[in-house]
Amino acid sequence: MTTRTPAALVLEDGRVFRGAAYGARGTTLGEAVFCTGMTGYQETLTDPSYHRQIVVQTAPQIGNTGWNDEDDESDRIWVAGYVVRDPARTPSNWRSLRSLDDELANQGIVGISEVDTRTLTRHLREHGAMRAGVFSGDALREDQAMLDEVLASPQMKGADLAGQVTAKQPYVVAAQGERLYRVAALDLGIKANTPRMMSQRGIEVHVLPSTSTIEDVLAIEADGVFLSNGPGDPATTAHATELTKAVLQREIPLFGICFGNQILGRALGMGTYKMRYGHRGINIPVIDVATGRVAITAQNHGFALEGEPGKPFETPFGSAQVSHYCPNDGCVEGLRLADVPAFSVQYHPEAAAGPHDAAPLFDEFTSLMEKAK
Repeated sequence: MTTRTPAALVLEDGRVFRGAAYGARGTTLGEAVFCTGMTGYQETLTDPSYHRQIVVQTAPQIGNTGWNDEDDESDRIWVAGYVVRDPARTPSNWRSLRSLDDELANQGIVGISEVDTRTLTRHLREHGAMRAGVFSGDALREDQAMLDEVLASPQMKGADLAGQVTAKQPYVVAAQGERLYRVAALDLGIKANTPRMMSQRGIEVHVLPSTSTIEDVLAIEADGVFLSNGPGDPATTAHATELTKAVLQREIPLFGICFGNQILGRALGMGTYKMRYGHRGINIPVIDVATGRVAITAQNHGFALEGEPGKPFETPFGSAQVSHYCPNDGCVEGLRLADVPAFSVQYHPEAAAGPHDAAPLFDEFTSLMEKAK
């Protein structure tokens, strides 16, 4: 038996949820958001898109399969904090090397368990994602003192975070088998499975830091450009937006996902806005305007593009269309250009663990590059 250490989750509107310390003890600050995935917590925790967010798991039991060294989407846990209801007392999986609790503690991630996550999720749905803090151990103080610390923390709106999660140096993921294409992938918070899935299709992936220029792209003689997922406010990505414009001007095939979808939209002149509580999970439906087909997708975004599904609009690069939307709230889920070889989606076709409905989008990207050749 271990001694229970009290902990508290304090929201910026003054709501306090009590529980027990989970992972590291101390203080952490970030934006409280909820994730509806019932599996894949290791991939969620190591997804750079969750940088500076305190993730609330809506699934009640977390940690049953422990932690392994194979499913990480990056080289560390990126979430600011973690909130669960019923953590596994003993993990059980043939690949498990240690418990989730131990891994959180090893990486200094402050979490809280024994929280009524159902009530918490309903609160965030009603009032929106908001700043929060997790306090445990010696950091636990009077409610007002903790709330003051939360209110002094930065907002997610206006946060420029891609530069904090990008690769420091370029690196290459070789194609599996014969190399058919070479892609420059702008790392705004890329997940490990993304270049892996492209390499399976004969693509040699050159992962470039977010500060890379059009000259860097041209230097590797890329057949295509990929804009990755990532954290923060897309309104802060002036450099990536200008790079995207340069790629479109040269008509190099381009594919963007998640944050990359928003950057492509801004390059086309579209606006972005902060959503009430965002889309985070592996069960979010998306409708393709052209076919009416519904895909179940994995998503993680708190910002979205302004636009009307199916309606063509003019851009500096010709005609474009909002190609996909979410039937739950009408959110823009994809873009497609008519006169330039470029398209994007708001969701994750590389989802792991998650639905694979959108995986063929990588095949569409290769077809676009083949046609351009």
